[in-house]
Amino acid sequence: MSTTDRPTVRGAGTGRRARADYTGGVYGSMLAASVVIGAGTLGSFPRLELVVLLLLTGVAFWIAHVHAQLFGSRLAQQPLDRRVVLNACREEWPIVKAAVPPAVAVAVSGLLGLDVQGALWLALSVAVAGQVGWSVAAARRAGASWRLVAATASVNLLIGLLIISFKVFLKH
Repeated sequence: MSTTDRPTVRGAGTGRRARADYTGGVYGSMLAASVVIGAGTLGSFPRLELVVLLLLTGVAFWIAHVHAQLFGSRLAQQPLDRRVVLNACREEWPIVKAAVPPAVAVAVSGLLGLDVQGALWLALSVAVAGQVGWSVAAARRAGASWRLVAATASVNLLIGLLIISFKVFLKH
């Protein structure tokens, strides 16, 4: 394993996070799921509004994470330059990428014959599947045992089911 492939801990030193760190993807999938459960009162164009809401929320949180990374612990460790800013933007991009599959699910839901509630449930299911998928990918890429992969998948599935229970509780 080369030094650029070694996982590092966010905020630990100035090393780059390895591609094995899918934290943003897991987080972004949870974020997308939470957007879906809160989107029960959409207006005249509910599918379009939900697609835009998912993508813009992902971008807003991406900006917030980049800002926190640049002006949090990094500022004290190294001066800001173009390379540092671009690295922070790239490292946090999985937050936005995780919002795309649920947004696509909503966009194509009409082609599948789903009403708006069906679109919401499809997007929520895709977001939870993404959350589990990102965590499994991270564990596998980091060289985790199959037992640990199964554990992280199970924990993320339970968190996803908790998010789904919020949707059931909100009844919209």
